[in-house]
Amino acid sequence: MPTILATLIRFMLTLALAPLLLGVINRTKAVMAGRKGQPILQPYYDLAKLLGKGAVYSRTTTWVFRLGPVGTLAAVFVASLIAPWGGLGAPVSFAGDFILMAYMLGLARFLTVIAALDTGSAFEGMGASREVYFSALAEPTLLISLIALARLGGSISLSTIYAGLTPNVWAAAGPALLLIVAALLVVVLAENARIPVDDPTTHLELTMIHEVMVLDHGGPDFAMIGYGAALKLWTLLALLAGLILPHTGRTLIDAGAFLGVMFALAIVIGLIESTMARLRLVRVPQMLLGAGALAVLAILLALR
Repeated sequence: MPTILATLIRFMLTLALAPLLLGVINRTKAVMAGRKGQPILQPYYDLAKLLGKGAVYSRTTTWVFRLGPVGTLAAVFVASLIAPWGGLGAPVSFAGDFILMAYMLGLARFLTVIAALDTGSAFEGMGASREVYFSALAEPTLLISLIALARLGGSISLSTIYAGLTPNVWAAAGPALLLIVAALLVVVLAENARIPVDDPTTHLELTMIHEVMVLDHGGPDFAMIGYGAALKLWTLLALLAGLILPHTGRTLIDAGAFLGVMFALAIVIGLIESTMARLRLVRVPQMLLGAGALAVLAILLALR
């Protein structure tokens, strides 16, 4: 029972703290720019405001448009159930669970894309095209990185893999793990529409990718999209945090350290967005292919 209770508490914290990552990123960018910036809890205020509004639907849209936000949030929710808190395990764990996670994230993207296409908007179709193009390069990198981890961990379950990532494993396979960390960092930036791949704060439609796909959503639908994006960021950052986090075997210490690393990574993303410019669209595939090459090299080292 204590184990079940601890798992439940960790998952409730995941649901509660996911939007806070966006607040930390935005506050970091504000500090770096010398501005006061918005409150760190602003994402929660935005979600509450959106939930209090009504939704407006165009006559040209169908049930596909309404399914998009709900289905996307549900798919990301399932993926978050599989993400472990470092070595502490996940609420859902089974052999091959990382494949389901990748498919759920892919399903979430697919539902967002078809909802954008259902509007008949040329701008949203343009964003959907870019999203699919870049995801076709990012998804293999994610899967290859997880396969390399499975090889190093001797398991095909994420919870078991991350529980086995001890300092001894780092000492024996440090170069491969460093390559996986670098590849996953690029995947996190690409999958969450962060700089240098996309700018989540831009309003220039010709350069937008993710934001242009959700222009016609509003009210509770847009709240579900925003919360789903925060939960997706948490899920992917959890994979990265678990790699670089040493495990002590003590639940409270490991849980506290995991949360500290998660928010430290959010600060790193804020620093990246404050010190880098967005790449030209033709350069983004090159960066994603480079991350894929790192993942392939990692799996080659793991197979030695």
